Amino acid sequence: MTSSDLQAVRDHIASRIIGQQAFIDSMLVCLLSDGHLLVEGMPGLAKTTAVKALAESIEGDFHRIQFTPDLLPSDLIGTDIYRHEKGEFEFRQGPLFHNLLLADEVNRAPAKVQSALLEAMAERQITVGQKTYPLPQLFMVLATQNPVEQEGTYHLPEAQLDRFLMQAVVTYPNRDEELRILELDSEQQRHHPTPPSRRLSQAELFAMRRAVAEIYLDPRLNHYIVDLVQATRHPKLYDRDLGRWCRFGASPRASIALARCARARAWLDGETFVTPHHIQSVAPEILRHRILLTFEAEAEGVTTDAFIKRLLSLVAIP
Repeated sequence: MTSSDLQAVRDHIASRIIGQQAFIDSMLVCLLSDGHLLVEGMPGLAKTTAVKALAESIEGDFHRIQFTPDLLPSDLIGTDIYRHEKGEFEFRQGPLFHNLLLADEVNRAPAKVQSALLEAMAERQITVGQKTYPLPQLFMVLATQNPVEQEGTYHLPEAQLDRFLMQAVVTYPNRDEELRILELDSEQQRHHPTPPSRRLSQAELFAMRRAVAEIYLDPRLNHYIVDLVQATRHPKLYDRDLGRWCRFGASPRASIALARCARARAWLDGETFVTPHHIQSVAPEILRHRILLTFEAEAEGVTTDAFIKRLLSLVAIP
C-alpha cells in the first residue's frame, strides 16, 4: 500500500470543504496512527462536515452524538434492558460501539459523560457492571469543540485530553476560499453531494497502518523526540521565559505520539524514512493539548502554539 491509495479519501474530503489542508492532513495522520482526534474551532468552520466526509470515505459504521449538558453516560455506553420473555437482562450497545464516532461539541457535556468516554478511548473497551465489552478493531473518536470562552462549555479533563493523539485547530478561511465556499454551496443546492468514488475498506486501512509502522525511524531521531518532550517539562534549561510560561509538560504518551505520527506523515509524503521535518510538522498538533501554561503566560498573551514554536527552535536537531 502507498499514499496514493488514500487519494480517493483525500479528494472526497476536499470536495466537501474548501481549504483546510492542514486539518485534512491531521485527520489522515490520526487515522493511519490509530488514534483519536480533537478538533477545535469557532462554529461554522466545517469541522463536522469534514469529519462526516472522512466517515463516508471509509468502510464501517459511523455515528454522530451531539454532546449536551443533559447527556448521560448510558447515552454513550448503552444499558442493560430487562427482557420479560427471557427473565434476564440484556445489554443494548450504545453509540460507542461504532467504528467512527463523531463527538460533536464534546466540551458541552459534564464530567460523568467525559469519564464514560475516557475508558473507550484509552482501553478500547466498555465496562458495564461486572462485564467488559471490547470495541471494534477499527475505533476512532473525532471530537469537535468550541473554544472554552464560548457560553456553556467546560474544560476537558487533562486525563482525557491526553488520550487524544492530536489536536487540530481550524481557522477562518481567507477571502478567496470564502468565495469558493459560496460557489460550492450554490452547487450543492442545485445538486446532491457526490458520494465518494470508492470507500476504503478496513482491510486496506489496516494494511496501510502496517506499512506506516515499517517506516524507518533513526535511533538519533528517537533521542530528538525524547529531548523535545523532556524540554516541555524542563523548559527553563533552554530559555528563561519558557521556564516562566510552562506549568506542566507533556506525558510519555506525547513521545509515542510523535514517533507514530511522524511515521504517518513520512508515509503520506511518499518517504521511506522519517526526517526531523516530519517530527516538527506534527509536533504542534501533538503537544498543544498536553502543555499547560502558567497564568503569567496567559497574562502576557503567550499561546501554547507560540511556546511550542519557540521550543522547536531551541532543541538541537541531530
